[in-house]
Amino acid sequence: MSQRRACITALGTCVPERVLTNADLEGIVDTSDEWIRTRTGIERRHVVEPGTPTSDLIVPAAREALRRRGLGPESLDLIIVATVTPDMIFPATACIVQDKLGASRAWGFDVSAACSGFPYALTMGAQFIQTGAHRRVLVVGADVMTSILDYEDRKTCVLFGDGAGAVLLEPREDETGILDFSHQVDGSGACYLNLPAGGSQRPATHETVDQRLHYVHQQGAHVFKYAVRKFAESAEQLLLRNDFTGTDVDLFVAHQANIRIIEAAQQRMGLPDSKVVKNINEYGNTTAATIPLALATALDEKRVDRGDLVLLTAVGAGFTVGSVLLRWSGIAWD
Repeated sequence: MSQRRACITALGTCVPERVLTNADLEGIVDTSDEWIRTRTGIERRHVVEPGTPTSDLIVPAAREALRRRGLGPESLDLIIVATVTPDMIFPATACIVQDKLGASRAWGFDVSAACSGFPYALTMGAQFIQTGAHRRVLVVGADVMTSILDYEDRKTCVLFGDGAGAVLLEPREDETGILDFSHQVDGSGACYLNLPAGGSQRPATHETVDQRLHYVHQQGAHVFKYAVRKFAESAEQLLLRNDFTGTDVDLFVAHQANIRIIEAAQQRMGLPDSKVVKNINEYGNTTAATIPLALATALDEKRVDRGDLVLLTAVGAGFTVGSVLLRWSGIAWD
């Protein structure tokens, strides 16, 4: 008997029209195009107009995914939104998306795992499919990072962009779908990448605002060192557990945080450029949205086919680590 698996059957994305280039940033903060490109691989990023909530990027991405699948929002059973930039602290952005979409039958919740949010949310959604509890789950990775960036901090403001990606999960009983996952948390790394104020530990006050504590704070060297090690380690452990090696991987879709981190993992697994998606030059780090945006790039470039072994990997604040292994099901793409 075939095993019931959760498969990605549709994908939609949304990025803002406005583009902020490295040259633009040279006029805002003390940096240079060469410094940004050589250290991160980023050339430009898409940014929202001020005041645009994350849900305004999610809804078009979700509608695009549903359109490609030929379904309406009423077909959804569950909406899972991975984000660290919710529209509000509460209610969950998934509730706002449910209402804006008109997904009258769906319930939902948010996942906060920073850059690992999409693999975490994908795994959660897959459990509802595999157990038979639901037939259609919308999994979203989306962030408006510019809403929490300090454009006086050149170490962080050059890294991030805004975007959203949404996938539809449905059951299949064939060889395709999500095969396995490997997720980790190392909470001792929380001090190295965070947004210090605005939660219950440090509620908003005049002091926290004056001290610019409602923006992303990062100790880059610590984050880089951890990410380089964990990217490859997580991916290799997941492959080994399923009797695969790097040579079996047809497409490696890594979180787009830094080109050097991606290439270090690529080299360790022995993957050629043809098997690795890199679009950080166009979008920067969109946090939870990078992996679905990278999947869209792979589809645009016709680099993934039905039956291909696809590996998704991310490392994020927390520290969080997430890897998902799947056989690509093949989806409509126009």
